[in-house]
Amino acid sequence: MANAKVTKAIFPVAGLGTRFLPATKAIPKETLTLVDRPLIQYAVDEALASGIEQLIFVTSRGKSNLEDYFDRSPELERTLSKAGKKDLLRIVHDVTLDSGAVTYVRQNQALGLGHAISCARHLIQDEPFAVILPDDVISASTPCLKQMIDVYNRTGGSVIAAMEVPPALASSYGILDVAGVAGRVAEVRGIVEKPAADKAPSNLAVIGRYILDPSIFDHLDGLPPSAGGEIQLTDGIAAMIAAGQGVHAYRFSGDRFDCGSKAGFLQATVSFALARSELREEFGSYLNSMVALQNAAQ
Repeated sequence: MANAKVTKAIFPVAGLGTRFLPATKAIPKETLTLVDRPLIQYAVDEALASGIEQLIFVTSRGKSNLEDYFDRSPELERTLSKAGKKDLLRIVHDVTLDSGAVTYVRQNQALGLGHAISCARHLIQDEPFAVILPDDVISASTPCLKQMIDVYNRTGGSVIAAMEVPPALASSYGILDVAGVAGRVAEVRGIVEKPAADKAPSNLAVIGRYILDPSIFDHLDGLPPSAGGEIQLTDGIAAMIAAGQGVHAYRFSGDRFDCGSKAGFLQATVSFALARSELREEFGSYLNSMVALQNAAQ
């Protein structure tokens, strides 16, 4: 029997983005610009290119800018049209989402990722669904989520994106306990949240892409808050595994940037700018000159 098709994706975007203050005092972190597009646009483009049809944003107070970004802007469209700026008008149209394709749900308490996903339960019902964390921007020839959906179509159950990390960084991630590694796919036996290097069960870290069986909602219900007072998605996934439900890790092909950190955001900016043909020469030349100046000063 074929696995149910994955057509819905949840984007948890309710966080305050405190690591980017003061910028995020006025604008949502997800609308910070990576080259010339906000972070959330990269996540949405990945979802749409992977066959997702319904986009569900879990927002919070102060996120109206994010909603406006995907809405029509009649005044801007009229101005561009009158000026004959067809290319810019096309760009504006391309980032406008159809009303039926997007839904916004409020998370009115900051109770963690697991709680944020539970806020969208009534929209998912009994279907498998994807979760995309916009902080994790992934550059890949085949979209990361599309790679994961291909794996899900073979394995069923739930699929977690994973990447190898050095032992010294294990304490910054959820680390997977895996068995039965077959190429890029491995069966997940457990998840350890931010272990010490000598306690990590593997070098595979959880990254912000998931395909989840709808039973995750039952496992999230009634979970006690973690030490930080939040309902953790990893605890819900651990409960699924304990109940004997299939969960697989997938080592995706591509480059991941942690745009939830300033250093990761800057790294992504450099990488994505150099990938743009119209920016590569000028920007690359500037970077080379800066490196030369730095070397000369040492």
